[in-house]
Amino acid sequence: MKRIRQPRCSVVGCTDQHKCLHVTPASEDTREKWIYFIFEGNVPSRVGKYLLVCSNHFESDCFINLGQYTAGLAGRLILKGGSLPSIRRRTEDEGNASTSVQGARVHHVACQTDPPKMCTVGTQLSVKTQRPHYKSTGTQKTVPCTDVGVGTSAVAFKASQPFLTSAPIKWPSKRPRLEEEEDSPFDGSSSMDFGEPQDATYDPDDSVTVLTESADVTMESSNPFHKTPTYIVYENCLLELFEVCPVCRQVTDVQTRRVGTFLSVEQKCPHCEFYRKWNSQPILGSTPVGNIQLSAAVYATGASFFKLEKIFRAMQLRMFHYDTFRRHARLYIEPAIVHSWKTAQDGMLDQLCQQQKVILGGDLRADSPGHCAKFGSYTVMDLTTNTVIDLQLVQESVSTKYRNKDGQPLLYNQSNEVGGSYHMEKEGLKRSLALLEARGVTLDSIVTDRHPQIQKFLREANITHYYDVLHMEKGLSKKLEKTSQNKECEKLKKWLCSIKNHIYWTAATSTSGPERVAKWTSILNHVQDIHSHEDPVFPQCLHPRRTSRDKSKWLTAGTPAFCRLEKVLSSKKVLKDVEKLSPHYQTSSLESFHSVILRFAPKNGVFPFLGMLCRLYLAALHFNENAGRPQATSSAGEPLFRVNFPKYKKGECTAKPVKVDPTFHYVDNLLDLIFQKVFQDPAPYVNEVLKIPIPEDLSAKYAKPDKWEVITSYVSRFNQEQV
Repeated sequence: MKRIRQPRCSVVGCTDQHKCLHVTPASEDTREKWIYFIFEGNVPSRVGKYLLVCSNHFESDCFINLGQYTAGLAGRLILKGGSLPSIRRRTEDEGNASTSVQGARVHHVACQTDPPKMCTVGTQLSVKTQRPHYKSTGTQKTVPCTDVGVGTSAVAFKASQPFLTSAPIKWPSKRPRLEEEEDSPFDGSSSMDFGEPQDATYDPDDSVTVLTESADVTMESSNPFHKTPTYIVYENCLLELFEVCPVCRQVTDVQTRRVGTFLSVEQKCPHCEFYRKWNSQPILGSTPVGNIQLSAAVYATGASFFKLEKIFRAMQLRMFHYDTFRRHARLYIEPAIVHSWKTAQDGMLDQLCQQQKVILGGDLRADSPGHCAKFGSYTVMDLTTNTVIDLQLVQESVSTKYRNKDGQPLLYNQSNEVGGSYHMEKEGLKRSLALLEARGVTLDSIVTDRHPQIQKFLREANITHYYDVLHMEKGLSKKLEKTSQNKECEKLKKWLCSIKNHIYWTAATSTSGPERVAKWTSILNHVQDIHSHEDPVFPQCLHPRRTSRDKSKWLTAGTPAFCRLEKVLSSKKVLKDVEKLSPHYQTSSLESFHSVILRFAPKNGVFPFLGMLCRLYLAALHFNENAGRPQATSSAGEPLFRVNFPKYKKGECTAKPVKVDPTFHYVDNLLDLIFQKVFQDPAPYVNEVLKIPIPEDLSAKYAKPDKWEVITSYVSRFNQEQV
């Protein structure tokens, strides 16, 4: 059987090697110094790749875990980064020294019995002989401590704690000041007895809490704090790690303190005076990282704080209050969102300035249906790239009626915004076009719905205006469906689908307004089985001539069904609108963006002006990032579809392409901005928010009565007494 060769120290003349061996470092400069020491300056021409140096050739301060190794808590010694061997032979006597110990009673740390008295004895020791493992009573020393995660190898923050050796430690009168969010009832102490005490000594220089960075142990994670994986830890499982002193193995006193999601554990051993403090999260300034990270994650993903609070309460997870969330949003999150959107918008506008002609689409979304909307968000989109380039939030004004001396009602607007939800769309478009003009963007045309105020405004501004086909088709379909419900017009039900398709075909295949009108009016002849038309622009139908088997579907001129159809399709307003149907791009992407807004600002939620604006910016960032998602494919490379039953099809199914999963890089970028820039210096980002003109609340103009008067005047409309 082949014997396995044991590794040995490579230092020349080393005969009493330590069991801990260290490989030469990878750094060239440090490696050369090690090799020079190993061969005493006589370095051979060829040196082995792996050379070993035992721990006897290093000073004691070169190790980061000497205390753990001495106490038996570590199996090998670990060097600090950049350490160099300097001790040639430990057995060599470099001089004699006489040491004496005073005849005083010395109380060993973590020792339950008093040792015998010690007398002054003259002893010849080598200069490098190991010193006794005790220190004079009352000697105070400040030791740099590191808050270590129990069971982990990553440490993020360092602090200094006072220690006394062989004497009681004075407990700090004040804890480090954290952000005063919540000091709630998670505090307590625990003390349990495990086994017999061990006779061990404790040196604060060699404490398990003293850790420094080395080449062998990674003390700080390379990832930022907000990118470090996090876990759910139960309280009893966590406190089990602090029940026993790691030095003397005795029971310890544990105190906990909670601030929101942050937990701090202080462990003190009453026997050996061992002390350490462990934090569940890093602390930036006075704010735990987890608290602000949770607030930022909730806001950036469009989640609801109150729904998340219910989930946390159901799982017994500790969380901060809503006031803390709002403070984080006001100081860090909302300034970061505004800065991110402005930066992205500047980049898009710079690209549009370089284009000669830009085709835009615009539409308004109200935060509630009907005419009682408080906010209206007008979106302007670049239809060639389907990206949102501007958002304008308009607040409705409050109109209150007063009466003059004669008793006649007067109407006053109580806000500097528009006078009603009907006027929001025009105001939003005006603001967006003013911004684009100021940035030098040249418009080719704009596609919107058929809002009368928008029509007049763009006509006066001499801007080419097209109408979205979908909006017009929905308007005509509602009228035709209502007409077809009449008993005399039941034949129209067979033509509803064909008329819908005809309006899309008319817009897509026409190049001018007269051609659109000619093709549109040809449907009145087509439903009569007449396929030649008097208009020279479109003289006949383009479909092949074929004989119909069901002749009952054709309409006859003069019948009530045909007359009502002709009245709807050939009215003066309809023909005028058909002439302006968009021949290329539509606003369907804007409708998709409006559905995305619901994820960030649902209509059943109440938000302040700035909160609503930031959520709109988040929706725009999400939409722009995922606007061009390709269609998903199977493992065989075939495009994927899913069967959909839309409401407007009334039971008919349709195939819908399946897109690849959306990405959320904008959330990562927001968190990076918050922790790396905004949190460090929030002033410039907050100033950017302050430049936004925010109208006052709708209730600001009203006089606020005394609360007690309102309560006393409360009268229920219902009789609560039992009948």
